[in-house]
Order: sequence, then C-alpha cells, then structure tokens
Amino acid sequence: MTAETVVTQPSAAPAKPGSVVAKATKAIEVRDLSIRFGARTASPVLAVDRVSFSLGVGEFVSLVGPSGCGKTTILNLLTGLLHEQPEGDARVLGRHPSPGNPDIAYMLARDSLLPWRTALGNAAYGMEIRDVPKAAREERARDLLNRVGLGDFVDRYPKALSHGMRQRCALARTFALDSPVFLMDEPFGALDAQTKLQLEDVLMDLWSANRRTVVFVTHDLAEAVALSDRVIVMGARPGRIIADVAIDLPRPRHVRALQKDPRFHELYAQLWSLLEQGMGHADR
Repeated sequence: MTAETVVTQPSAAPAKPGSVVAKATKAIEVRDLSIRFGARTASPVLAVDRVSFSLGVGEFVSLVGPSGCGKTTILNLLTGLLHEQPEGDARVLGRHPSPGNPDIAYMLARDSLLPWRTALGNAAYGMEIRDVPKAAREERARDLLNRVGLGDFVDRYPKALSHGMRQRCALARTFALDSPVFLMDEPFGALDAQTKLQLEDVLMDLWSANRRTVVFVTHDLAEAVALSDRVIVMGARPGRIIADVAIDLPRPRHVRALQKDPRFHELYAQLWSLLEQGMGHADR
C-alpha cells in the first residue's frame, strides 16, 4: 500500500480527555495475533502467527523483518484498514482498531503530496480534513515547515521540490496532527543515504518535542537502532516475533554521531544476527 499520510476523520466522537485514553495503561497492545488472508478459500495464507507485543505511551518501537513477514499488515490492522478478521486481540489506547480513528496518523512510504497545493497547503491538509480553523492550521503548518527546513519553500508546489523536500513536507503534515499514535511504514525507504540520515535527525527532533507513540516499520537496521527505544525482530512468513531488543543508547540522539558509537554497532550486529536467524540463514 502506497499513499500519503492517512488522515482519519472520526467516525464517532473522539475520546474526551480523562476517558479511555487516560485510563489506558498501554498505548498499543497486541495479544496472540494471527492473520490469514483468504481464510475462506481453499488455500488461505497465514501472514502473522501468534504475535504479541505492547507499547507504552510515548514509546518509539521499530518492526524489522524480511519482506512479507506481516509488518505492514500489522499497521493496517492497528489503523482499522485491514479487511480480514484476525484471531487474537489488538487495542489502541484501550480500544479495538476501527476505521476513522482520529487517535492515529499513518504515514506511508510515498509522500503523495497534492500537486495543486503548495507545501503550506499540503502540510495543512490533514488539519483541514479534521476541521481545524484556517488561521490555526496555517500557523501550525508554517511552524512545522520551518522546523523541517522548508521555511523558504512554503509557497512552492511539489513539482519544484526534491524527493527529500517532499518527504520533509509529508513529515510536517503528519506531525501537524494531534493524534497521539503514529504508524510509520518505511517513510524514508526510497531516499538516498545522506538524505535519509538528515530526515532521521529531523524525525528525532520532532518526536522529542512531544513523544508521540510510534510504531515504525523499516528494513534498515541502522535506522531502527538510531531511532528506537525497542526493536521487534520478526521472522519470515508466517510472521512471528524472534526477539524484542531494548535499545539502550541515551537520548537525545544524533544519528550521524551514533556512527562512531561502539554500542550502536554492537546493537546493529545483534539485530543482524537475529534477522538472519529469522530468515533461516544462520550459520550452522
């Protein structure tokens, strides 16, 4: 699935302060989750097999694993976009996933900026869908565009922006939303190495300001170590959790500086070894 930030309007009234969100002990809870595609056909495909994990409020957790192990499927389930009926239980801020949950913002791999809107118009678009008044949404969009380094490009259209600049605009659009939970599916996967490092630092700065809960899917182990509080390693399909690794690097972090940190490389090597085991390529 490739699209812009998925901005949801509430299909029902969002939770009021002090209600379900305040009572939730975990931001995300997944218990014994199994997902089959084509469950009613002669050849169902088991995509996710008995997966369990949880995230505390404000935690940044990455999912890594080989292609086809169910990482994006889990994100789609959490945001209420999955049509298949899962086995097990999943909850976001204490509630079962449902389409139109305003507590979730979903950022996918492609920026999909609207070509007829300026950078400012694109950054404000999610807030517009959620009926934020024009003056307030434009003020917030300008602030975020400044913070991601696009302050001089607010009136430019997407065709005048580089790929990296477009992703910066998509980041601003995502963080402009008040959603406490972010689901991010390889948002930097198509970028060159230098631009990716720059945007990882931008993401860390934005996240550090208010500590949203983030589930971040990536195939880049270095990215997972640099950004995360924990990294969940999944094995090849059917996706199962191989390990849940705590990233004990101190915060705040600067992605480039981590390249010289021996602990960063130890964690990377640990994840790589676990990933190889999950793919069945471990040395015997």
